[in-house]
Amino acid sequence: MKFSQQRLDQAMIVGLSGRMDVTNAAQAEVELLGHVEEGKKLMVLDCAELDYISSAGLRVLLLTAKKMQANRGEVRLSSLQAPIREVFDIAGFSQVFAIYPDTDSALRATA
Repeated sequence: MKFSQQRLDQAMIVGLSGRMDVTNAAQAEVELLGHVEEGKKLMVLDCAELDYISSAGLRVLLLTAKKMQANRGEVRLSSLQAPIREVFDIAGFSQVFAIYPDTDSALRATA
């Protein structure tokens, strides 16, 4: 699992690349929660290069979203590949997260 980041005024874009599963969920949790601590009000997770996500990965995303909400912030997802989107749909996470076709539309959307 690899991460990239881009800081904007009140937003953070985090690119997720590779597989998010039990072998790297702890690393992903540390990485994402570290960004929550920065105090940005919007975190966009760019999933264009995310190839696989397990239940451990879903748990990390849910925990990140809850921490952001506690800080009066929001997590948005962008660019989900079809297999990843299917996992989100089956798990019911499509109802939990705001999902956008690309990062630009995730940034432009109003809460």
